[in-house]
Amino acid sequence: MKTTIITSLSAIAICLMLTSYAEAGVIRSPGGADRDYVPTGKGWGVPDLSPPAQKGGKGGGGGGGGRKTTSNGINYHGGPVMLGTTNIYYIWYGDWSNNTAIPILNNLAASLGGSLYFNINTTYYDGNNNYVSNAVAAPASTTDNYSRGADLGDADIQNIVTDAINSGSLPKDANGIYMVLTSKDVHETSGFCTQYCGWHTHANIVLADGSNLDTKFAFVGDAAQCPSGCAAQSASSPNGNVGADAMASVIAHEVEEAVTDPDLNAWYDHRGYENADKCAWTFGTTYTTNNGSLANMNLGGMDYLIQQNWENANGGNCVLSYP
Repeated sequence: MKTTIITSLSAIAICLMLTSYAEAGVIRSPGGADRDYVPTGKGWGVPDLSPPAQKGGKGGGGGGGGRKTTSNGINYHGGPVMLGTTNIYYIWYGDWSNNTAIPILNNLAASLGGSLYFNINTTYYDGNNNYVSNAVAAPASTTDNYSRGADLGDADIQNIVTDAINSGSLPKDANGIYMVLTSKDVHETSGFCTQYCGWHTHANIVLADGSNLDTKFAFVGDAAQCPSGCAAQSASSPNGNVGADAMASVIAHEVEEAVTDPDLNAWYDHRGYENADKCAWTFGTTYTTNNGSLANMNLGGMDYLIQQNWENANGGNCVLSYP
């Protein structure tokens, strides 16, 4: 069962009382209490079919392996986290001309690092007790003029990223998150607007120079295509661009999951929900901006309404800042 109609923050709150929601405001596939689920990167979990011998225990820092149970409502499963400075690379796919999304979302990427909001991710660590840093940079971005058309599958997203690296438009960066941002007229055919508003994953990509790169990448579509399903505020927004302001929250969601669960085998709960999944569509304390819209944080001089993130400390909770 799915629902894609979200018209206000109050409607979101009512829906959250009834069920758990994924990024797009659709009903997640439920995780059963009798088995563990693993994340898909799209906001829901699927049954863990790995052999019993690979479950349980502490798990190491390198990947795979067992689970370290914590008292904070989210567990470590042995995989890597992203350490040091995380670099965000945007690929502006489609037609973004005359769209204020570019300065709005560029400012977000440049301002996440060092914020009390991103500091929530420093409560996560790997098997060697190396903690995530509150350091994010946005060193480069590029454009893609419909190289794979206006209807994209998941494989197309990976190929768009591969092409950007191979062409030299973006650098090869093991500590990068490559984010394909698609314009309003582009359709991601595996479920954008009906099952999700964004997703993240990774792949071991063989590049043109013959080298391999464990590449972390994500898809985020312009929420203007379906504001009732992907935007918390569809009538107005903090920066006067409903689609871009909604994308800001989804981008933050995917970045914090890519940092704490880049290979989908590190931090998630028994339902397969990653840290941001556990707080999807919750916004905490808000304030009213000059244009009458709601926001909950100011980053780089701009107001945003960004979902909360899961604090892996103090028993676990959805919060807007840490400490």
